[in-house]
Amino acid sequence: MAQGPARARAWRPGSAALLPRHAEAGRRWHAACERAHGVNYGLYISASGALTAMYRQDVHANNLANLDTVGFKPDFTATLQRLSARQEDGLTHLPGDAMLERLGGGALMAPNRVGFGQGSLDNTGQPFDLAIQGDGFFVTRTDGTNIDSIRLTRDGRFTRDARGRLVTAGSGLPVLDTTNDTIRIPDGPGLRIEGDGSIFMGERFIARIQVTDVLDRAQLTKEGHSLFRPTAAALDARFGASGSVRQGFIERSGTDPFRAMMATTSAGREFETNMQLIAQQDRLMERAINTLGRTA
Repeated sequence: MAQGPARARAWRPGSAALLPRHAEAGRRWHAACERAHGVNYGLYISASGALTAMYRQDVHANNLANLDTVGFKPDFTATLQRLSARQEDGLTHLPGDAMLERLGGGALMAPNRVGFGQGSLDNTGQPFDLAIQGDGFFVTRTDGTNIDSIRLTRDGRFTRDARGRLVTAGSGLPVLDTTNDTIRIPDGPGLRIEGDGSIFMGERFIARIQVTDVLDRAQLTKEGHSLFRPTAAALDARFGASGSVRQGFIERSGTDPFRAMMATTSAGREFETNMQLIAQQDRLMERAINTLGRTA
């Protein structure tokens, strides 16, 4: 799609090579080409609008699909207006159509933003279920001990595996303490987890769960399973989070079902509108071609 408008604008109206020998027929030919050029340009703009609307619909539908996913953070979309091909490609020395270029180059999706707002907390009463009230993330590791394996999550559904490690219930990833080591919990009653993440078995201190935050959350990339992959720069600048740990609670999805439903419906209507414009411009192009053929 990016090359379509560029090719349309590369056509130079009024080129003598396009005009037939007969002057009157040539004027009609030229006018028909101008109309076809404008319609073709509008088709590309409508197509870009349909593509961005379809993408937005997919994003908001995915938010709705994760309405019951613990610790899920919704995505938010933004649309930008593309510059004309000559401006975008730095080819301002080439001829172009000033009237059409004022329309821009269509729609373009900006990078998604993740909404890190607090989700509601549900009381489960399970001793290994944890939620963060406020800012911060739990820290897990996918494999190995290198920094690239560090992942952050708000999903606090934890459990104790066969080796006694505190791990995520969904994927079995080890939960890390403040020294980036795995946490081992012995058998026995009286498990207590304080607001700062400190784990006690009775009166015995076991470890302190790491709850961290980063300066720039735009440096966190979603990986699925409510995990975020931080960049090396984000990890270097991480700091102790201000949020508190709540034992026996889990954080619900941050998706607002009503807003997500309205955004999905709105994107679907915009897609249908752009498809109707494409069909209309296709009919106009067909009429221009038929007129062009008769005059030729």
